[in-house]
Amino acid sequence: MRLLPLALLLILVMPTAARAACPPDGWTVEELEALRAGEFKLDDAARRDELALGLLDCLGDADPVLRDGTAFEGLSRWMRAKSLSPATLAALRERLQPELAAAAPGDALGVRQPFAALVMSEVARTDRVDPWLTPYQRAGLVNDAATYLSGVRDYRGFIDGQGWRHGVAHGSDVALQLVVNPALDRAQVDTLLAAVRSQVVAADGHAYIHGEPGRLARVVFFAAQRDLHDAAHWQAWLKDVAAPGPLEAWNAAFTSEAGLARLHDTRAFLQALLALTVRTDDAKLRERLQPAILAALEPIP
Repeated sequence: MRLLPLALLLILVMPTAARAACPPDGWTVEELEALRAGEFKLDDAARRDELALGLLDCLGDADPVLRDGTAFEGLSRWMRAKSLSPATLAALRERLQPELAAAAPGDALGVRQPFAALVMSEVARTDRVDPWLTPYQRAGLVNDAATYLSGVRDYRGFIDGQGWRHGVAHGSDVALQLVVNPALDRAQVDTLLAAVRSQVVAADGHAYIHGEPGRLARVVFFAAQRDLHDAAHWQAWLKDVAAPGPLEAWNAAFTSEAGLARLHDTRAFLQALLALTVRTDDAKLRERLQPAILAALEPIP
């Protein structure tokens, strides 16, 4: 079993309140801005690993540039370049995964949890590219990712001066990186698809305006690409997605704001999925999905 370096272990186990600091110790906002301008080039591997964990505390910062442009972008770039140590990747997972199941306390802005999910999508991607999670850890991540995505009720997307929250989209990103991982079996993929299904129509009469249907549709498209389900399965699954209930029929959607939102969200999801399917070069995938999508769209005005 690989042991964590002492500096990383201390960052990992310290209470949240004690370690919450953005910018991280030893860094100024100006230095982080310079690092971002230099495309996050940091040759000292130990310092890079330490900063990667320190940047987690910036995921809840009120400054959207610091939160998104610096913390997320830096972590994403380093993970995609395979520039972080295995111990650091493990520590990132240990810190972030609990936040999928329960929002961190004190996040009045509501930005911390969706950005924890977004960074977790990059952690999940590292395991897809070069597997390092145990089957038990991976199964736990599947369950926590599904819990997060299905539980999103803060539907704020982009707000001037505040930046992004985008919980459904970020939850979809985690689900996407998981469903394309060949280590997941059909039951695990179905768990994530059920979470996607739960958010095709947003709760409380919300109508998506920030591209969420497209992000949800990507999960379904790439799950279908795994060829774990036949055409009959997708026909039944999409027929359920397209059902108007609790409306008696889709024409009833035009009599209420909630009905119109349901109509909008359902149609937008199916159209986004259709666009992905039409553009693919995978003829067998088109055969599995396209007739089912068109059948699902047909009764929707």
